[in-house]
Amino acid sequence: MAMKNISGPSADAAGRRAVPQHIAIIMDGNGRWATRQGLPRKAGHAAGAETFRRITRYCRDIGVKHFTVYAFSTENWKRSQDEVSALMLLLKKYLIEAIETMAQEHVKLYVMGDITRLTPELQALSRRALETAKTVDGMQANVCFNYGGRDEIVRAARKYAEDYAAGKAASLDEALFSTYLDSAGIPDPELIIRTGGEQRTSNFLLWQSAYSEYVFTDTLWPDFQPEDIDRAIEALNHRDRRYGGAK
Repeated sequence: MAMKNISGPSADAAGRRAVPQHIAIIMDGNGRWATRQGLPRKAGHAAGAETFRRITRYCRDIGVKHFTVYAFSTENWKRSQDEVSALMLLLKKYLIEAIETMAQEHVKLYVMGDITRLTPELQALSRRALETAKTVDGMQANVCFNYGGRDEIVRAARKYAEDYAAGKAASLDEALFSTYLDSAGIPDPELIIRTGGEQRTSNFLLWQSAYSEYVFTDTLWPDFQPEDIDRAIEALNHRDRRYGGAK
């Protein structure tokens, strides 16, 4: 299914405000949070994982349909082996939990990114989570792991080139190309939030963010609360989104 390139906010269950269909978050600040607490960096990632659980449920409850987080980039392999191993263990933990609880939680968990560099165990769990998600109704939560926006576009281009050479693909346009991306079938995010005080995209959803609105906050990810989501949505709803047109 072709990705919808432009989407708008919809009313939440109580009809009180407009809620984006798709919110994405660059979860930054776990390491700095741990350092300030006098803890190892991996403790910050564990705390950040609990924040992910809390914010995912909140987004589900207010009517968000798609929730995407940047968990591990293609560049994060440069970090210490201890930190990388801790992140892999967290991914394993949450994949196992998701497979067991998706139906009860009404949250479908997908892994976006190049999983071929992950261990065979994590690749198998990712595939099991995907198959389980197909049987579940509810909000879709996308965890970007070993993900990079440029890498995603290159992988998509390669897949299209292979299909075109084999006579399986028509002439390329934006709608067709989007079907080769990890996000195929998912509307572009209306709102992207970056925590931790930095103000850059860091190779996240480069294709999909063409008309996304950004909100940057100094709050470190483990300290991020549902109230921060509310403030970001309020900011979005006060912006004039023209998509290149004139008012």
